[in-house]
Amino acid sequence: MLLEDIKSTFIIAELSANHNGSIDNAIATIRAAKRAGADAIKLQTYTADTITIDSQLDDFKLKQGTIWDGKFLYELYKEAYTPWEWHEKLYSVAAEQKLICFSSPFDKTAVDFLEKLNTPMYKVASFEITDLPLIEYIASKGKPIIISTGIAELHDIQLAINACKKQNNNQIALLKCTSSYPAPIEEANLLMIKDLATKFNVLTGLSDHTMGITATIVAVSMGAKIIEKHFILDRNIGGPDAPFSLNEAEFTQMVACVREAEKSIGVVDYNLTEKQKKGREFSRSLYIVEDIKAGDIVTISNVKSIRPGYGLHPKYYKDILGKTFSVDVKKGSRMALDLLSDFK
Repeated sequence: MLLEDIKSTFIIAELSANHNGSIDNAIATIRAAKRAGADAIKLQTYTADTITIDSQLDDFKLKQGTIWDGKFLYELYKEAYTPWEWHEKLYSVAAEQKLICFSSPFDKTAVDFLEKLNTPMYKVASFEITDLPLIEYIASKGKPIIISTGIAELHDIQLAINACKKQNNNQIALLKCTSSYPAPIEEANLLMIKDLATKFNVLTGLSDHTMGITATIVAVSMGAKIIEKHFILDRNIGGPDAPFSLNEAEFTQMVACVREAEKSIGVVDYNLTEKQKKGREFSRSLYIVEDIKAGDIVTISNVKSIRPGYGLHPKYYKDILGKTFSVDVKKGSRMALDLLSDFK
């Protein structure tokens, strides 16, 4: 798959840790994502040991105002990871469902592993945007790269793009992301979707951690061509990401709203359709509202701008006031310039 092949919004269901340690849950989630209208399912490929170390020092304790505060990194990732031995089966199930399956690798060994699965594309997670050696290695595989910008300043984004281009990989998409879990809607800053597209001349979208689907729909109106949202069979399954994930019914509604939003955006076109032209019949126009005798003067009492729109255009109203009718005219007749004897 190439990013330039994306026409309608590409909707990604993020599996993340929402299997809660069960491959059966993971498989059922992929099938549910297909039913809900997703275009792709995304995994995360790491182990606790490839993403951090087992340390109880304060540096490794979560205290950033997340739903995971108080846990140590190793503990969180040991709970949340997707076992690598599941990946081949999950890719296979996705293929059966005609879903694109890909993943976020968190180190080079994960990239090598995903290459063996012929992964069609890669995602760089928000917190990995500063890992330029990893981004270069991913880019060297020549596949599309979707990069979340959650913790990035402007120069971080530029460095990440430069790392891709250094490997002659221009298949880059940027996702606006707010790296809070869940993310407050007032911090979504969706205007950045357009700005990222303009500044970096790449496809843009949203990796959404807000509650609900409002931000997602607004993002489409801002030009988002990729939407990523955490997906879960049932929040009662539990797991680190469950609180801000959508279930099947909610995701289905989101997809439907995205598709409607796409249709509503349309194109810049001031030409009216035949149906719209028909609707102009209900616009205002000038009508004669009293019986008229030849020699009568046009006044505000006998000619008015009313519905329907078959009469003279209202732009002539001031010009015809005070002019003289040349013929008798019945009330309800359309006003016309050729009814006047002295209009030039």
